[in-house]
Amino acid sequence: MFSGIIEHVGRVEDIATVGAARRLALATGFADLTLGESVAVNGVCLTVVSHDAEGLADFFVSPETLERSNLALVDVGAFVNLERSVTLATRLSGHLVQGHVDGKARLSSVENDGESWRVELTLPADLRAFCVTKGSIALNGVSLTLNAVGEPGADRRFVVAITLIPHTWAHTNFQHAAIGAEINVEVDILAKYVEQLCRAYLKP
Repeated sequence: MFSGIIEHVGRVEDIATVGAARRLALATGFADLTLGESVAVNGVCLTVVSHDAEGLADFFVSPETLERSNLALVDVGAFVNLERSVTLATRLSGHLVQGHVDGKARLSSVENDGESWRVELTLPADLRAFCVTKGSIALNGVSLTLNAVGEPGADRRFVVAITLIPHTWAHTNFQHAAIGAEINVEVDILAKYVEQLCRAYLKP
């Protein structure tokens, strides 16, 4: 379990293809990793399969995860958001994030608004029910607030708007993302449970 508060922006140092899977070697900046612990990489919960004292760590990425996330697209030299799992003594500064990607957004615009950045993305229509204005969403593992949520268009996608404050811009990989880039999306787990429990009572 994570909170969506990014601790480091890591760098992809090496990529090995293992059948239909990938093994990523990341410079994490964490000198005290333990074998088998969970780390969110661009919002994807991955397991440390090897590491050294300098913070270089290997992560195995399954074909399922590659299909669902943007980790299939990262190259050597790419920057990824990193967060270690929370503990019972951790302040929950963001929101409850599982590290399970629900879909991929596309970055459509980034506009500087004084010291902040207004960012718009398009999401798949099947995630619309879980997005509300002023609700929480995780994008590349970053806990963010939805400022605006549109309705699905003919392309079966809808627009959301968020604001990145200077700290978030400087301490995440959003500053490196190009227009059109795929961004991992995890919607609020509480919204997913509510929708499932209420599904039988909703009109078709």
